[in-house]
Amino acid sequence: MNVISLGVGVQSSCMALMACRGEIEPKPDLIVFSDPGWEEEETYEYSKWLKQEIEKYGILVEFTSNGNIREDLLKAAEDGSRVASLPFFTLDDEGNTGMVMRQCTDEYKIQPVRRAVKRFLGVKTAREIKEPITMWMGISTDEIERVKTSRERWIINRYPLIEKMMNRLDCTNWLSRNGYPVPPKSSCIGCPFHSDATWLDMKRNKPKAWEDAVMVDKAIRNMPRMKGQVFLHRSCVPLDEVDLNEDQLEFDFNGFGNECEGMCGV
Repeated sequence: MNVISLGVGVQSSCMALMACRGEIEPKPDLIVFSDPGWEEEETYEYSKWLKQEIEKYGILVEFTSNGNIREDLLKAAEDGSRVASLPFFTLDDEGNTGMVMRQCTDEYKIQPVRRAVKRFLGVKTAREIKEPITMWMGISTDEIERVKTSRERWIINRYPLIEKMMNRLDCTNWLSRNGYPVPPKSSCIGCPFHSDATWLDMKRNKPKAWEDAVMVDKAIRNMPRMKGQVFLHRSCVPLDEVDLNEDQLEFDFNGFGNECEGMCGV
């Protein structure tokens, strides 16, 4: 069985469409997108188009979720309930800074995809799976550090874009050359891994998303269960007060190594 873990970013979208056209074989049995509930509107619009396009080729696409990470964060900030933490930046009373261990990728991305595979196979536990499934990951050559062997005995990770020696630009060019729209970056609106260029682009061009990120940043400042104050920006300064070098940053540096492309940590 072959499964694509779809992040709806440039690389995984390119990989999925290449598989549809037979440029990567074999034909996938299932494609799964796990929605954390806090992507930008453009990503959701693209994901709907992509699902319809893929299904023209007779491939099953499932959208799944483990809840809404934004709503879960706000609830945890208010009542102290447990929530999978983002890689927040922290500042204690002595002025020491730190970073919170990331749990969001596993709980909002990886685990929902695995549950979807089990549902597809009609099993409840991994022990019931007799032969390993092959999980395709949309990681390109410029992210080679993210290539990992699966720790699960029932999953074999495969990296088709690495096999084809394709980087992100190659994926963008392939999409354009074949008449497909290029997707926006896929990541949570308030992902602490955003580069300053990404934050600045959001502030300048996506006021609704920016206002939402600023609001959440303020709400999590004194999160129960966390030591010290909590911030979305690495400077440990309130997001709406961060110096984003607005006079100097005039283009997107991309920051591929630090951006979450919807498959962060996979």
